[in-house]
Amino acid sequence: MATSNDIKKGMCIEYSNDIFKIIEFLHVKPGKGPAFVRTKMKSVTNGKVLENTFSAGHKIDEVKVITRKYQYLYDDENGFHFMNNDDFSQIYLNKEMIENSQFMKAGEEVTIILKEEDETPLSAEIPPTVYLVVIEADPGVKGNTATNALKNAIVETGARVMVPLFIEPGDKIKVNTEDGNYLERVK
Repeated sequence: MATSNDIKKGMCIEYSNDIFKIIEFLHVKPGKGPAFVRTKMKSVTNGKVLENTFSAGHKIDEVKVITRKYQYLYDDENGFHFMNNDDFSQIYLNKEMIENSQFMKAGEEVTIILKEEDETPLSAEIPPTVYLVVIEADPGVKGNTATNALKNAIVETGARVMVPLFIEPGDKIKVNTEDGNYLERVK
């Protein structure tokens, strides 16, 4: 049993009958009154973000998790299918368990977080950046080159990304998966 003083980023805890991953935390010791820990937590089952404040020394239930690398195989109408590269076993995850799944492409390696006691999957984390080929891009309008003008583009996974005017279909680009922003063109 851990206390609120043990909270750190990435830690998984059980709170109000759900499992949450700590995204942000701040230990606060005001000049007047008791210390407390302000947290921002994300549910690993449904992706809902919750802000909560724990008093100092508050008992919390830590959930032991393990991470494994899986290869993304394909998706269907309900979710995604992955394969463990070590023993070739397959695992299935619901669409709600993966954030920014529109940037995943077949064959890509994904980190899946599993509950240690029974190895049930909790969530998946895609890499922070991915390389994708532009399939379709709006034409660039002449005269818009004085500023950082952007245009719509559709990448190989079907996701829409705002890219600079010089990007053409067939170009390979690097995309930040957290916010969906274009980072650079890749040769």
